[in-house]
Amino acid sequence: MAYSKFTIRSVKERLGVQIVEDAALFTPAQIAPVTPSDYLKTTLTEYAPLALSINTEKSRSEWIIAPVLAEVRKLHQNRIGLFSGTTFVVDKARGLDGQCDYIMSLSAEQFYISAPLLAIVEAKKEDINGGIGQCVATMFAAQLYNEKEQQSLPAIYGAVTTGTTWKFLKLSGTTAWVDRDEYYLNEIEILMGIFSLIITTGNQPQVKA
Repeated sequence: MAYSKFTIRSVKERLGVQIVEDAALFTPAQIAPVTPSDYLKTTLTEYAPLALSINTEKSRSEWIIAPVLAEVRKLHQNRIGLFSGTTFVVDKARGLDGQCDYIMSLSAEQFYISAPLLAIVEAKKEDINGGIGQCVATMFAAQLYNEKEQQSLPAIYGAVTTGTTWKFLKLSGTTAWVDRDEYYLNEIEILMGIFSLIITTGNQPQVKA
C-alpha cells in the first residue's frame, strides 16, 4: 500500500493515530522570519507564475516546491538531507512503503535516508486536506524508522502543500496535530522561518528521565 493511498480515516484505523485538528503549532513569537536568497526570489518571480499557469503537480513541484526546499537546505549550509521521490520502505505489512514526495533529514547524508525529520506531500488536485492522510502515514513511517535506527526524535513534522499554500503537521507517538493556520508563498520569509524552527527544534538533544 503506497503512502498516497492513506486517508485520514485509514491512518486512524490501520496505524492507530489520533488526529488533533485545529492545533496551534507555531506562535508568531516563535517564528523568526528568514530572508531568502536573491536566487530564490528571482526563481519564484520568474517561474512561479509559469507553474501556476500550467497548473500541474509536476510544474508546481519543479518550479515552486523544489526550489523552496533546496533553499532551506542551503540556508542550513547543506547539513540536512533532502530527498525527492525516494522509495521509503519501513513496514510493508502496515502499508508503509512506496515513494515519498519529499523528505528532509537531520543528516547531510544523501546516499540514503538518515534521521528523517520532515515529510512534505504535494496536495493532489490542490486538495490540502486530502493530502493529510498521506502526510501522516509518511511521518509515522519516519518515526518508526528512527526508532529502529536508534535515533528517535522528539517529534516528526510534515507539510502538505500546493506550492502556494502550506499546512504543517506534527507527530509524536500516536498523536498527530494539524496546524489551524495555513501559510502562503507570498510570505516566503515566514515559511523559511518555520522550516528553520522545525530543523532547530529537531536538532535539540532529547532529555531522558
